[in-house]
Amino acid sequence: MRQGPLGRRQPSCLWLALWYVAMVAPAFSAEKDQPFPGGATAYLVESEGRTLWSRQADRALPPASLTKIMTALVFLESGAPLDGVVTVSTNAARATGTRLRLRRGEQMRAGDMLAATLLESANDACLALAEHVGGSKERFAESMNVRARELGLTRTHFTNPCGHDEPTHLSSARDLAELTKVAMRQPEIARLVRTVDWRATTLAGRSFNLENKNELIGRYQGSIGVKSGFTPGAGKCLIALAERDGVTVLLVALNAKNRWWDATALLDRAFARMRFATRPAG
Repeated sequence: MRQGPLGRRQPSCLWLALWYVAMVAPAFSAEKDQPFPGGATAYLVESEGRTLWSRQADRALPPASLTKIMTALVFLESGAPLDGVVTVSTNAARATGTRLRLRRGEQMRAGDMLAATLLESANDACLALAEHVGGSKERFAESMNVRARELGLTRTHFTNPCGHDEPTHLSSARDLAELTKVAMRQPEIARLVRTVDWRATTLAGRSFNLENKNELIGRYQGSIGVKSGFTPGAGKCLIALAERDGVTVLLVALNAKNRWWDATALLDRAFARMRFATRPAG
């Protein structure tokens, strides 16, 4: 130990190094390994085929309206035309949660129903679309599960097309990431999830101004999707996809209390990390 300017003993460089290793480095490492400051029960961050960060990515949890990505995929893969007419059933008109307040018997183009499902997260439009293709909510959910098995989504099981809380309606961050990659190959899904707003109209002329519930769209630089969701059982959920300078980052977060702030910070951090990783040496 050496004397300081006021006569106090100052720690040696070796002591400082040991103190850093014991006290500061573990805290830094923990922050590095757990980049969601507000907390998320499960999350996964990927870029260019590699996982950057994750926590409980394989844990089966309620996915809320992130479910609607599979609904959109199954609808489009069914071959049903976007200009086909969808009639609102009594069950669809009684849908709870976020909805357009469609009336029984109203008719709307399937493309507008799909936009309402993905942008506004409208449960009445979602259920009407599912019934249009599957005949009933239950049969459509069976088709969703068949597709999930085909995609190897082993932690996923659907019981409804909209994302309502039910005991066996579950998915994982990793499964939802894989689902998103497949869904985004559908041009109509890729186009809609990056759309800020949309006007949907019934055949009788009643119109609805739809706004994308994903608050990153139109606000976060490079954001191109995908879906947000919330239920009491699932909490706040988000699938965010952004692209900058040819680099794409995908984030899935389940039960994330501060999803918008945390997602923005984490996307920034992911882009910075990828920029550093791809920087030429020398």
